[in-house]
Amino acid sequence: MGRLEDAISALKRGEFIILHDGAGRENEADMVMLAEKITPEAVRRMRKDAGGLICVAIDEEAGRRLQLHFAVDVLQAAKNPLACMGARCMKYGDMPAFSISINHLSTFTGISDNDRAKTIREFARLVKRKGSVSEFKENFRAIGHVFILVSRGLEKRRGHTELSVELAKIGGLTPAMAICEMLSDSGKSASKKEAMAYAKRNGLIFIEGKELAAKQLGVGR
Repeated sequence: MGRLEDAISALKRGEFIILHDGAGRENEADMVMLAEKITPEAVRRMRKDAGGLICVAIDEEAGRRLQLHFAVDVLQAAKNPLACMGARCMKYGDMPAFSISINHLSTFTGISDNDRAKTIREFARLVKRKGSVSEFKENFRAIGHVFILVSRGLEKRRGHTELSVELAKIGGLTPAMAICEMLSDSGKSASKKEAMAYAKRNGLIFIEGKELAAKQLGVGR
């Protein structure tokens, strides 16, 4: 069994994997879990062991079905002066994957481990059952404390959003992934070496974006 298959098996069991995007991009590692398997304990581990922004990455089809627009498009349409334009978007050249942020209606403030786990899990279930816009509206509110990221497709962008969603698709899993950047005590993003060491200490699968790109796009072969 290869590392991708090992990673898919771990996700199916409700475990974390560590996903590194690549040295030519953000050069960051994220803690990744199947969103429908999330628990308050998992949210707590993400915020304490990773420390970045906790988000849910979904595929393009779910984004279209739920009418989730990219935040950059909304800002540009509103002619907001902070709208990301061309090379101003990101230093590594990508358009952002951010859409809106949400809370489940049953949550209180939305920020607690319990609240965020409920929002992530219920949103993943909505994606899994191919829920409608009306169901989305009936069960969630914005602005909230869980950020939604929408994949632009691995052929267009190779961020953690696209990579994690692609991994779910390879495994026949719900294309809704809870992800969180790993930070370092140095004040910077965790290095690849630090992320690999964390994975080894905790018995987690570590995979690289180039492995997914090679399998799905034939890149690097």
